Amino acid sequence: MKLMKKLIFVLCLVAFMSVAYGCEKEGSAEKAGKKMDQAIDKAGDTLKELGEKIKE
Repeated sequence: MKLMKKLIFVLCLVAFMSVAYGCEKEGSAEKAGKKMDQAIDKAGDTLKELGEKIKE
């Protein structure tokens, strides 16, 4: 029974570490997504400013 508990503990630890390692590295998809988010935010801000200028 002790062996089973140790095995479960080790498996949980390995699973946690693999998830933590995967979250650290930023792949190309994440970088591209961030750039797209920034571009959309910038475009939204520009449209907002344009709308305010039109109101004046």
